[in-house]
Amino acid sequence: MVTDTRKLEKDCIFFALKGDKFNGNSFALKALELGAAYAVIDEDIDASNPRLIKVDDVLTALQQLAHHHRLQFSIPFIAITGSNGKTTTKELVNAVLSSQYITYCTQGNLNNHIGIPLTILSIRKDAEMAIIEMGANHQKEIEGYCQYAMPTHGIITNCGKAHLEGFGGIEGVRKGKGELFDYLRKNNGTVFAFADYEYLSAMYAGIDNVVLYGTEKGRIVGNVAANQATVTVEVTHGFHKPTAIHTELAGDYNLPNILCAVAVGHYFELPDIKIVDALENYMPDNNRSQWIEWKGNRVIMDSYNANPTSMKAAIENMASLKATHKYLLLGAMMELGEYSVAEHAAIIALLQQYYFDKVVLVGGDFEHTQHPYLYFPNALAAKEWFLQQEITDSLILIKGSRSIGMENILA
Repeated sequence: MVTDTRKLEKDCIFFALKGDKFNGNSFALKALELGAAYAVIDEDIDASNPRLIKVDDVLTALQQLAHHHRLQFSIPFIAITGSNGKTTTKELVNAVLSSQYITYCTQGNLNNHIGIPLTILSIRKDAEMAIIEMGANHQKEIEGYCQYAMPTHGIITNCGKAHLEGFGGIEGVRKGKGELFDYLRKNNGTVFAFADYEYLSAMYAGIDNVVLYGTEKGRIVGNVAANQATVTVEVTHGFHKPTAIHTELAGDYNLPNILCAVAVGHYFELPDIKIVDALENYMPDNNRSQWIEWKGNRVIMDSYNANPTSMKAAIENMASLKATHKYLLLGAMMELGEYSVAEHAAIIALLQQYYFDKVVLVGGDFEHTQHPYLYFPNALAAKEWFLQQEITDSLILIKGSRSIGMENILA
């Protein structure tokens, strides 16, 4: 199944989706020329061509086909959502489960109304596990995904201050993310939840099958044992004996993500050693909690996304780390709507509680806050300044919302 002619493979099916700036129907014939077996369309193109399949709506047809394909499997389907950490958690859970089971997993960030059905359709008959990441920025979105993904297990990593514009505040975030637990409650599913987040207990109330993990209670209990270049977590309950897991992840805020992967692996009866090896061998990439060595400096590249909750965690993590010099380059946080200026001001207030050698703010509503820091309107301007500095033996955090493009500072 393909929606982009640039990614066509011989004998695939091309789905002619429409977007704000493109109409896939215009590429249907080209897709056939390039080797697609069929093209699914929803406009009149060439009624005589037997390889063109016309439907009322291509996106609906794609999702219906994904639902049909999903019905062919009786394996665990694990859905993962949350405001922060869902992609990292997905990757860690995948690393653990795939060490023992044939596991299919959302690739990259294909976690929306197009990516989820494509992920489901990519699952082959040899599958023993499936992991589906679900992103959302408004209510009823996850509810819709569950109708055709039909998860048997679910994880809400957390409910933070993300996509406040679409959800309408933090309670709206919890209601929207909670649609996953609502589905599992109705369908006798199993939930994995971080016991330290008390608000999650209200969200999974009424669900019979709950697997808890946390710093003090749960089937898996663990804490950060060391947080310097990378995070070491000690699991004190759940394994046969207390065990240290030396990860390659940057940031102590990854503790819940790591414990979640441990809990899932333990639940599905993986040996302790396989869980540990999988987590220790996982190498973060895609600008998420990623360590980079750059010109004699250590860089935490966490520029894939940012919201008030993850930004706060990243700043506090930087404050806790030992380093000769510390530099923070922070891009604006998007999709906060009426809360945006206040949330950017709150980040300014947090920064002023700590000493950093230099703080650089980039774009968005940082422009509309009072602060003593260096400000640039965009990442390219920040990059020009940054490359002129003689920075050595320093710890550098680069973080911001995806649309700010903070990763370009080192590009």
